[in-house]
Formats: sequence, structure tokens, C-alpha cells
Amino acid sequence: MAERPYVLLSVATSVDGHIDDTSPQRLLLSNAEDFDRVDQVRAESDAILIGGNTLRSDNPRLLVNSKKRRADRAAAGKSEYPLKVTITASGDLSRDLKFWHFGDQKVVYTTDGAVAKLRKELDGLANVVSTGPTVDFAAMLDDLGSRGVERLMVEGGGQIHTQFLAQNLADEVHLAIAPLLVGQAQAPRFIHPAEYPGGSTSRMKLLDATTVGDVVLLRYAPKQRTA
Repeated sequence: MAERPYVLLSVATSVDGHIDDTSPQRLLLSNAEDFDRVDQVRAESDAILIGGNTLRSDNPRLLVNSKKRRADRAAAGKSEYPLKVTITASGDLSRDLKFWHFGDQKVVYTTDGAVAKLRKELDGLANVVSTGPTVDFAAMLDDLGSRGVERLMVEGGGQIHTQFLAQNLADEVHLAIAPLLVGQAQAPRFIHPAEYPGGSTSRMKLLDATTVGDVVLLRYAPKQRTA
């Protein structure tokens, strides 16, 4: 069996832990310098993953935007864009979403109950894979490893980040904290309540803390916990 990818979770939050507000427009938490940093992390990844809920709500293209970084990937013998990955239990993803029409190859992980519907909807646009009766994150990582993915960047949303952390599948977290306070109880958060490895007293290892303009970037190693 191929080795599973190194999993990096990437997120920007407000000081009070929100990844967006409740307005119809997307809340821009990062600054221009931090958006460029994220683009660099994308370029260094073999695959980029985003959840189906975020795909529907934000309708992102999810690309490496820098022409130079794309050229550097090509010069290194890689595809110009990383593999794009999404997860959906319901299978409710329209072929009209921008995600399918930009970049290179795409793969969708879903359930036995939704796989036929998705293959019909996304015919010619993406490879659709079932992981069984439920979305199995470990099986998904095994499959990505078999596709040659060594480094996976996960860009959310909250349910996806929660599962990777709760199942102890994340190797690294990039947490960019913006100097904003959302203050809305219904606004989405970085992660949801769950039983996390080691419980509330388990401390993740801090790898680095740097400033990116007015944003603070914290890098953690979730698997390197101390009691």
C-alpha cells in the first residue's frame, strides 16, 4: 500500500475563531501578503482539498494563481496545477461550479449511496470515488497516496478540518489569525465540537509563529502532543 500523504490544514480565522461572518459576501480575513503565502503553499502541494459545503457556498476555482509558480511546477515535471479534491456525503454538487472548469484533474470522494448520481452529474469533469457507506477519510488518504499524492493541503471548511483533527489525520496546521472580531454566534468556525486526541489538556507542538503583515501565522504539529 502506498504511503498516505502529509496532510496540512490551512485556515484563516478572526481573533474570536470565525472563518467567515453571516453576510452574503465572503469575509476576507487574510491580507494580500498572506494570500500570496497561501498561493505558495498550494504550489508546493500535490493536491488541494475543499469540502462540498464550502464548494457550494464560496464557489471557488481553487488554483495556483502565480504564473511563475505554475511554470516552476511544470519545470519540475509536475502538472501546472495540483490535483483538486472535494468530499461530499450527499452528492449534491452541480457541474456548473467553477471548481470543475479550471485547473487540471479533479477527484471527488463520496458514499455508495451518492456515487451513481455524482458520476452522472460530473461525467467528463471529475473522477468520482466511493469510500463505502460513509465518507471514510482514512480510505480517502490511502487512495490519494496510491495516486502519487505526497502532500495534501486542506482548505476547509469547518466540518472537514474537524474530521481531520478528530481522527488524528492532520500532520500540520497553518492557522492565520486576522485582527478582526466577528462577534456573530451563527458565523462559521474553524472547527466544531468533537472528541480530539488527548482531550482538552493535550498540547500540540508549536512549530513556528510569524507575522505576515497584520496577520499572525501559527504553525502547529497536531500529532506531536504532550499531556
